[in-house]
Amino acid sequence: MKKNYFLCALFILSLISCDFINDSMTYKDKTKNFVEALMSKDYDNCINMMAMNHESAKNTNIDSLKLGLEQFRALIGSNFGDKNFEYSLMKSEKKRSTIKSENTPPNTTLALVEFSNEKDLGVFQVLFDDKSKKILNINTLEIKKPKPNMTLFWLFGIFPIIVLAFNIYVITQIKKSNLTKKWLKYIAVIVLNVPAISYAAVDGISFKLLNFQILFGVGFSMMGYLDSVWTFGIPLGGIYWLYKLKQNKLSPTDATV
Repeated sequence: MKKNYFLCALFILSLISCDFINDSMTYKDKTKNFVEALMSKDYDNCINMMAMNHESAKNTNIDSLKLGLEQFRALIGSNFGDKNFEYSLMKSEKKRSTIKSENTPPNTTLALVEFSNEKDLGVFQVLFDDKSKKILNINTLEIKKPKPNMTLFWLFGIFPIIVLAFNIYVITQIKKSNLTKKWLKYIAVIVLNVPAISYAAVDGISFKLLNFQILFGVGFSMMGYLDSVWTFGIPLGGIYWLYKLKQNKLSPTDATV
């Protein structure tokens, strides 16, 4: 009986997760459509894309809203121009915090959408109404950074690939040996990758002394330019066990460590 309840709960959670993911995939497009209408001064279309039936928007004065949209358009234009932008969804979330002011309002989702022109990039913070799937509020974060050259970013990816290949090689050597408790050695190789070195497309190289890369020593994310990051950890576990094999001159078939 308990198993059935568990499976039912798991199924419901899966459906909720799928709905959230599907909604997230539309946030970028809805933000793009809204901003394109905004930059074209099509404020009536912008208002049609806003959740005007939401409780917080019921008493909104349309003329005041249009004036606000005009000011918002001028702000974007003065900082980024009015040409077509490229868009990328960075993340969507529902904030729940003990600090009340940091929570997203009930039945809303907050999306961060990166936009860029030929030279610079910024971020829209967009609050969506979960019921109508329309925009409740939109503004820009205080971020304006030069659009990065991605060539260096992709070249840096060579180092994480080397670390991944090295750790896989060490694991195969351990597997072929007669070492006891091999699973402990595998865990050491997979987990003990520290300190970590990262390269972010926008911010460049960073070093974290106590940051463990527990997935074979590498990490990667790419959600817009601002969240494009390669990370690799120094493979201490792999180096140690390869050293032990070499030091004792153990072949893949007679190791007994």
